[in-house]
Amino acid sequence: MSIFSKIISGEIPAYKIKEDESFIAFLDVFPLVKGHVLVVPKIEVDKLFDLSDNILSEMLVFAKPIAHAIEQTFDCRRCGISAIGLEVPHAHLHLIPINTADDLNFTRPKTSFTKEEMIDIQQQLLNNLNS
Repeated sequence: MSIFSKIISGEIPAYKIKEDESFIAFLDVFPLVKGHVLVVPKIEVDKLFDLSDNILSEMLVFAKPIAHAIEQTFDCRRCGISAIGLEVPHAHLHLIPINTADDLNFTRPKTSFTKEEMIDIQQQLLNNLNS
């Protein structure tokens, strides 16, 4: 069982941004930048392109309002998207506020935020997601 499946089942807490019957989105606890969100299908499949066509297409539709909320919330030119998939064997997308292509460089050191800062980031995103 992947760490994402444990988050989906509630075994591990997460700073949830959005959830429905097929997907969950939550803040990355080891983000590249403030506002880095993970979008995860609830079905545990290792590789993104091994997902069914239906789930794969629905995943982007699920992510779309989150991307708009990221762009409204953070000082960025756009919301970048990446599917690396090397650290956790569970398909997922990274939604990241970016200003340059280098902002999607996953070899850069990760940032960290306090629990209070994470809650604040979560609330800002939720406010713009629901507005």
